[in-house]
Amino acid sequence: MTKIQALPVERLAEIEDFVDFIASREQEHATSRATASAPAFAAIWSNPEDDVYDAL
Repeated sequence: MTKIQALPVERLAEIEDFVDFIASREQEHATSRATASAPAFAAIWSNPEDDVYDAL
């Protein structure tokens, strides 16, 4: 934090943009991981007994 405070004010917007970029990339990775695991569970989730839950 001390390093950031030592920077000129003009650089703060640049740092904020970079942090936003990293956060969006993390969100994309989290979404990718969640999507990648879905096919592994497809056989478990897709069964006649659980079809009633699809309507919820």
